[in-house]
Amino acid sequence: MSLPLDPDLLLHGYASGVFPMADDRASDELFWVEPRERAIIPLEGFHCSRSLAKRLRSGRFTVTADKDFASVLLGCADRPQTWINRPIEAAMLALHARAQAHSVEVWLDERLVGGVYGVALGRAFFAESMFSRTRDASKVALAFLIARLRTGHFSLCDCQFLTDHLASLGAVEIPRTTYVGLLGEALRSAGEPPRPDWSSLDGLLSSDTAPASSAAAGKFIAQLLTQTS
Repeated sequence: MSLPLDPDLLLHGYASGVFPMADDRASDELFWVEPRERAIIPLEGFHCSRSLAKRLRSGRFTVTADKDFASVLLGCADRPQTWINRPIEAAMLALHARAQAHSVEVWLDERLVGGVYGVALGRAFFAESMFSRTRDASKVALAFLIARLRTGHFSLCDCQFLTDHLASLGAVEIPRTTYVGLLGEALRSAGEPPRPDWSSLDGLLSSDTAPASSAAAGKFIAQLLTQTS
């Protein structure tokens, strides 16, 4: 039987610069990882290409936040090789219930086709994993995530390991010592105004009567991300 992973221990790990992984979905064990080179996405350096901006403005996808965290988590774990075992899944669900883990969902014709989830701690967001079942869905999810972090006064988006896909969107590798410094500042400054607020974007995408259409929301995100990137 898998031993539970204490959600508070999980948060302590993130605050210390480490994160858990398992060898596979069926594994009962996990290990803590602290890469020598850490991948982050600079919030002002997200690369919104012309094709991605066009996709965002098209309104093809409907994007939500925290609407179906469990399904995004399972979508990320649904692959031939995954590090998300049952204890990690249970701990993430517990953190989500405490509003300390969040998801961005991408829908196409009411089907969940992509998403990203992670943990919020202070001004840091630890983007754990993302998945895509149709072209550009994970890129759209990440674009909305970065916009949410920027408007919500976060300062650090950690994405653990650099991949070609993440690099194409602006992710970079930094030394462990640099990462620890950025993380420390993101945690120390969380109580200073303006405080980090995951839900800030929701107000910007809504009127007094209704939320913005998919196309209007995408246009807003594209404009926000191409102002400085």
